[in-house]
Amino acid sequence: MAMTIKQPIQKQSIQYSKIGVLSLAHMLNDLYSNFLPQMLPFLIILHPDFTATQAAILVSSFTISSSLVQPFIGYYLDRRGKRWFVYVGTLWMAIMLSLTGVVHENYILLVTLATLAGLGTAAFHPQASTMVNILSGDYKAVLLSAFIAFGNFGFALGPLLLVPLFEAHGLQGTLYMVIPGVMVSLLLLFFSPRVNVSPSTPPEFSALMASLKTAARELSTIVGVIAVRSLAYTGMLTMLPLYFKSQNLSNIAASHLVTIMLAAGAAGGIIGGFISDRFGRKPLIVGSLLLATPLFFAFLYTEGTLSTLFLALAGASLLSSFSVTVVAAQEVIPNNKAMAAGLTLGFAGGVGGLAVVLIGRIADLWGLQMAISALFVLPFVAGLLALFMKSRPAARVQRGA
Repeated sequence: MAMTIKQPIQKQSIQYSKIGVLSLAHMLNDLYSNFLPQMLPFLIILHPDFTATQAAILVSSFTISSSLVQPFIGYYLDRRGKRWFVYVGTLWMAIMLSLTGVVHENYILLVTLATLAGLGTAAFHPQASTMVNILSGDYKAVLLSAFIAFGNFGFALGPLLLVPLFEAHGLQGTLYMVIPGVMVSLLLLFFSPRVNVSPSTPPEFSALMASLKTAARELSTIVGVIAVRSLAYTGMLTMLPLYFKSQNLSNIAASHLVTIMLAAGAAGGIIGGFISDRFGRKPLIVGSLLLATPLFFAFLYTEGTLSTLFLALAGASLLSSFSVTVVAAQEVIPNNKAMAAGLTLGFAGGVGGLAVVLIGRIADLWGLQMAISALFVLPFVAGLLALFMKSRPAARVQRGA
């Protein structure tokens, strides 16, 4: 009887250095993504008639342009990858945002530059996340979570670095921010992976539509959860600096509080990834979002160190599902990973960003306290929506761990 000899399975090597370069670039990209909210207190000082609605429109213009086009870029990248998207996109965003402080006297031009800057990060994210997926071997979920965590840490660094810069040099200090953009763009030009991110047989549009139709119910639930969470997240980034200023906190003190919330959120994202691998995506998403709302209100109605602790816990709870929802969407449409990244990191975030204008209007009509309270309720709403997600076995259960 003939014997069949099993060949050892060769594991795909993990290219940590390339993933490190992409993660560093992601950290800078998301630092830039938190650029405009840090300008708001200074814009109010220079322009006393600057309204909360105008602030929301300014931040939303970047969020929408950086987000809503990502699914289309993702579809394009699923068919044919373009390595230059990562370094050209980064450089483009750096140049556009570095000019915002120069044109702050002209609100229309300021919004235009913010909108154009968003296109740079829209080009970077689907391409970079797909590269990480390809380079990650058998540890795709964990390394994608780390890649996203670098972005969240970059977001957290924004207030810590930008507010002192603006304090020292005024809004003209935005010009200095072109320097790190140029440096990281050159790093990506020379060291980003030269891999083919598109399959040998790119998915046809009809196949994509069939995949989306099959997964429509579950995918729409995930996108809805992300949109509501994004509204809460973007709204807080826009309104909290204004709220802290109304409470007579200095710009530096306010920036430290925002940084604490975002840094805790970045750590929460990593912890959330591990918890979801052990207990499943849905329990993590539902539980963390339902918990975030009471933690935010506890921050609002306590003082001192206890208040800061609640803010950190609330930030960690809100963002612990950040990377998990991306992975959940990629599991729903596994043959269109860049499209899934575009929908979750992009489109859903853009929808949430668009709704921030309504929060700004609430602040103008009924006060910042009412707007902040409305934002703090939203994670609970997202958690309730997540109850309609399909339950799937935990990743470690699937691997037999």
